[in-house]
Amino acid sequence: MEAITQHIPVLYQEALDLLRVEPGKVYVDATLGGAGHTRGILEQGGLVIGLDQDPEAVQRARALGLPGLRVYQANFRRLKDVLAETGVEQVAGILADLGVSSYHLEDPNRGFSYQKEGPLDMRMGQEGPTAEEVVNRLPLEELYRILRDLGEEKQAWRIAKAIVAAREKAPIRTTTELAEVVRRAVGFRKAGHPARKTFQALRMYVNDELGALADFLAQAKEVLAPGGRLVVITFHSLEDRLVKHFLRESGLRVLTKKPLSPSPAEVAKNPRARSAKLRAAEKEAA
Repeated sequence: MEAITQHIPVLYQEALDLLRVEPGKVYVDATLGGAGHTRGILEQGGLVIGLDQDPEAVQRARALGLPGLRVYQANFRRLKDVLAETGVEQVAGILADLGVSSYHLEDPNRGFSYQKEGPLDMRMGQEGPTAEEVVNRLPLEELYRILRDLGEEKQAWRIAKAIVAAREKAPIRTTTELAEVVRRAVGFRKAGHPARKTFQALRMYVNDELGALADFLAQAKEVLAPGGRLVVITFHSLEDRLVKHFLRESGLRVLTKKPLSPSPAEVAKNPRARSAKLRAAEKEAA
């Protein structure tokens, strides 16, 4: 297996500052991943309930043996269920970093990268259909809708037709096979790989990312204690739009009139941070 680089937490200090960690209080890291943000919460004396739907991420986090951290394998749309298991009714803060981790992108066996050959999986957890099943089974119109709506892909119809034509000859099994189908359909692009938006759309569909995010946000509002804070880091416009509208309508006090973005120095150090946006809100006292 290839060596996998350590996941670098995005907007690390900004997230911790907005969480306003207080020693002894309980916080939720709803997307635990490499536990980067969680380490900061623990270092400031907070206690953390960490969620991740990826069994490999859960295994890695538990192996760290960090005092004050309790780890649960669960999609963050099960936030209330997990807290019920722990006996915790309200928490002082909740953080969700919606970025795909370096572990996922750099492990070809997970199927997230269009640059490394691997099976077309793309599942964050182990349930539900794989991306391979999606591209080989869904009708043309449904593929088009996924690419158009979730990938915001202007060439969605052309790519969907190319996928259907390719799978009629032979099933599309690997990431590089799919990336090549897209490249042949639309050619090279000046800005980024031609398959980037297609892979984004399929990943979001396979994992029902927008549906899970909507469920999570509604539950987060309920379980925040008065004065508790919600911090969400998004990486593309659909997520950011959903969070923005939720915060406007939630009754929470918005702390970020405009989303925070990484500094040029952070982007230079971690190019994957360039599209990150952070929004935060506080539950006011009753």
